[in-house]
Amino acid sequence: MSQQVALITGGATGIGKAVALKLAARGVTVVLSGRRRNVGDAAVAEIAAVARNGAQVRFVQNDVTQEDAVKSMIEGVVAEFGRLDMAVNNAAISNETGTLLQSSSQNYRDMVATNILGVYYSMKFEIAQMVRQGHGAIVNLASIAGLNGIAYAGPYGSTKHAVVGLTKSSALDHATQGLRINAVAPGAIRTDIIAAQLSGSDENYNEASISAMHPMNRLGQPEEVANAICWLLSDEASFVTGHVLNVDGGFQAK
Repeated sequence: MSQQVALITGGATGIGKAVALKLAARGVTVVLSGRRRNVGDAAVAEIAAVARNGAQVRFVQNDVTQEDAVKSMIEGVVAEFGRLDMAVNNAAISNETGTLLQSSSQNYRDMVATNILGVYYSMKFEIAQMVRQGHGAIVNLASIAGLNGIAYAGPYGSTKHAVVGLTKSSALDHATQGLRINAVAPGAIRTDIIAAQLSGSDENYNEASISAMHPMNRLGQPEEVANAICWLLSDEASFVTGHVLNVDGGFQAK
């Protein structure tokens, strides 16, 4: 079998980079996308150092809010490597905390553009390629905020509810075509997004209070979410589709 190829949006940092490191170490060619060239180039060097069995690593500077750019990116991956076996739609933003009444309409539009439309565009062209080739696995990044009401996170949470809906419906649409489409719902994970929120002015929003949301009373690590994603992408999850896997330190069990 030819070398497998994975596309990871938002793949240069956090959970996306953790997934790329694991896949490359298993011999999967990985293509990362993101907005910042310098960050992407640094990630490529780090990931290439652990790549095995001839796996290649690429970075594509791309904005998932632009449909034509996403289409061109996926066409470029297929043109270079001839296939797209796996996709992780990880690119997302969370640009404020607060009630809906306190929220900025522009901030919400920006979250919708990245978190919903970015996933929609990515899935649209990933699925088209995977249907053509007769196989593929997609994992979308949802959130505990996409399965519950979370205080001071309503606008963000609504975008992650949409990701869950896109995941489940698309999994049903393509279940007989060799595609598996799943999602993970992380709790609070030690990523750049959380770090930015913790450095904000809200004295009630701190590591202790966020950790206490989880029965395990700590933040998760990107590698812990990556483990779940890589399992969903693998043949070990061959009878799993339309599923949202919680990686949340016990949050959903409360």
